[in-house]
Amino acid sequence: MKLLKFLSVSLLLLVLVSSCNKYSKVSKSKDYEYKLSMADTFFSKKKYKIAQQLYEELFPVFKGTLKFEELYYKDAYCFYYMKEFADAENLFKGFLEVFPNSPKAEEVDYMRSYCFYKQSPKLELEQVNTTRAMGMMQTFINTHPGSARNKEASEIIDKCRAKLEQKEYRAAELYYNMGQYRAAALAFSALINNYPESAKGEEYKLKTVKSYYKFARLSIVDKQIERYEKVIDEYQDFVDRYPESKLLKDAESYSNLSKNHIKDIQNEQTQTSAKR
Repeated sequence: MKLLKFLSVSLLLLVLVSSCNKYSKVSKSKDYEYKLSMADTFFSKKKYKIAQQLYEELFPVFKGTLKFEELYYKDAYCFYYMKEFADAENLFKGFLEVFPNSPKAEEVDYMRSYCFYKQSPKLELEQVNTTRAMGMMQTFINTHPGSARNKEASEIIDKCRAKLEQKEYRAAELYYNMGQYRAAALAFSALINNYPESAKGEEYKLKTVKSYYKFARLSIVDKQIERYEKVIDEYQDFVDRYPESKLLKDAESYSNLSKNHIKDIQNEQTQTSAKR
């Protein structure tokens, strides 16, 4: 096993050294047509790092010539294939500025948007690029209404929206689990407003009702009637929004409990007043 590992590492080093030597030889050449041809060869063989280095060296040579567009295009894709999406996005953007009327403009415009999507981070992190990807994809759809890529662009928008929804849901759940029920209620209400077409709308609404109920239960007596009335109002909104929901009975139970608590508080207040 050790021998096999040694041979594998040795072979890898040999390939790397060979590639470096070949790049060095090509890089030093003053035959720019040959250099461009070799850059394209490396690109076709998926040796994007070497291809990119050569393209970069050739930028000032071919700038302003008919070959510059293809060179710029492939240079951008080198970064994309190396998963250096921020650099790729910047180059795709530059391509559109330099060649706005290129036959490749639609493709490059899409790829620029797609680079933001590829930079969308894990759910726990800030979702700036996720939001940016949504906006860029929508702009692409608006700018290219007949594009065959619009279906995929719409799917990406849906994926990004679902990701943002999930992040907001986790935040609302965290508030609830920490016992911050008013914050949880507001967060679940925001979810309904931000994602009105969500399949989880009924669940969010039930959580809103339940959170307001728990908030009322923990409130001082002087605030409880007002806050129980809020639970009842939220339940009625649930009925209006989701009259056929299977969760309606659960929501109704919190409304009924709130009504009973209000009666108990009012009875106690009446008795206290009578004693005076």
